[in-house]
Amino acid sequence: MTEQPIPVIIDCDTGVDDALALLFAVRHPGLDVRAVTCVAGNTDVDGVVRNTLTVLEHAGAGDIPVARGAERPLIEPVRTASHVHGQDGMGDLGLPAPTRRPVDVDAVALLRREILASTRPVTLVPTAPLTNIALLLRTHPEVTRNIERIVFMGGAVTTGNATPVAEFNVWHDPEAAAVLLTAGVPITMYGLDVFKRVLVPAADVARLRASAEPRLRLAGELLAHRDPATSGDPTPTGGLGDAGAVCAVADPAGLTTEPLPVEVSLAPGPARGQTVVDRRPRPGESEIHEGARENALVDVALDVDVERYVKLWLTTLEG
Repeated sequence: MTEQPIPVIIDCDTGVDDALALLFAVRHPGLDVRAVTCVAGNTDVDGVVRNTLTVLEHAGAGDIPVARGAERPLIEPVRTASHVHGQDGMGDLGLPAPTRRPVDVDAVALLRREILASTRPVTLVPTAPLTNIALLLRTHPEVTRNIERIVFMGGAVTTGNATPVAEFNVWHDPEAAAVLLTAGVPITMYGLDVFKRVLVPAADVARLRASAEPRLRLAGELLAHRDPATSGDPTPTGGLGDAGAVCAVADPAGLTTEPLPVEVSLAPGPARGQTVVDRRPRPGESEIHEGARENALVDVALDVDVERYVKLWLTTLEG
């Protein structure tokens, strides 16, 4: 008997690498994308909606509902990443405006509707600040009964990018990330430790950029914009970034995880937004003297089969 595709909902801030994730997700036969919800992050939320609809058009995706979500974090101001993703959030490629339109309900309402309507538990894949997800969990906690797992791109075990210790998505809305970690469903953290390693070789990027197929050409241009070296090389490598988290849903065997206690630092100061991952083999002095702290166990990604995920992404897009 053929295995049924995994029902997934992607919550994104499209974003160059969110676009790479969407291009992959809508073409992988093992994934059934039920909806895409948009949140402020890499660019403002209206830009995210525009970019998401544009990518789905280029991908030739079916009629997937797209909804506008939170336009700012729960507490923090909006802090976009235009210095990374371009002024339009999509590498300033000058893409035409989409003809598709978002649905007439907000992201939280769409998330609730699609999760509860699914005959199989849904996998949520947030590749953005977690504002929409936190609002969903606090407003409609009943959805957790039909969530299989949340695989989120965010956090870091070692080094951050927004600060020395905090990754952008969690740093952008730390309170929302803290809500996510207490969702009461299985969670996989696809953090910077694996995120930064999955690079598409220069020859593959060049082949995609030269393609006559608009979908593949867009993927190549986005990858070229994601060149981690920013060297100006005419044939740069390209980081898959957020797309790796969707690869981990399609093919979890390519990811090495360990269940570890994780909490988000919420205090003001240089550690705000850090995902504090406890890898100690035994309790320390703090627990001995002050009592153990109850933190949710999260499946934290510690290693990734880079070649496997690059091949998976390329064959899915080009197949």
